[in-house]
Parts: sequence; C-alpha cells; structure tokens
Amino acid sequence: MVDNIGGKVSQAIGAYLNTAKMADKAVAAGEDDSFNFGNLVKSAIDQVTKTQKKSEAVSAQAVLGKADLTDVVQAVTDAELTLQTVMTVRDRLIGAYQDIMRMPI
Repeated sequence: MVDNIGGKVSQAIGAYLNTAKMADKAVAAGEDDSFNFGNLVKSAIDQVTKTQKKSEAVSAQAVLGKADLTDVVQAVTDAELTLQTVMTVRDRLIGAYQDIMRMPI
C-alpha cells in the first residue's frame, strides 16, 4: 500500500513536470492561445471526474461481487487522494485571491 502511494506521488510529480514543459514550449513558440490556464483547469477537472467515476464503477462491481477488494480499495484511495488535491488547490486559490484583495493600491 505504501509503494502504491509512492507511485501516485511520482505520477503527480511527473504530471506537474509535463505541464511545466508544455507551458515552456507554448511560451517559447509564442502560442499563448493554445495553452492557457482555463484549458489546464478544464483538463484537470475532467481527470478528477474520470477518477471519481472509476471509483464509483469499481465500488458498484464490488457490490455485485465482480470486483476484487484490493481493486476497490485502490480505486477509493485514488478518488480520495484526488479529492484532497482538489480541495487543497481550491483553498490555495482562495487564499491567493484574498491576499490580492488585501493589497493596497
């Protein structure tokens, strides 16, 4: 189980680095329209939705007796980790917005 979490952390770091590389390439090529924050957020939300739906599907299969318990635990853990990440990002964005609003003009 610990190895699985370590693998997920490695995947998250890899995804972050890939996103940074994509942004660098877009800026270097002058393609500001092809890479923007809105598209990044939309793709991240789509990925969260897919993870949540996968967790629900595996849980439903377990109720029917067609899924292994370890698959259910892994899917639920992935969904929980994804939700925690979304909540953390949301909290950081709200904090940044509040900090900006408190700045003197």
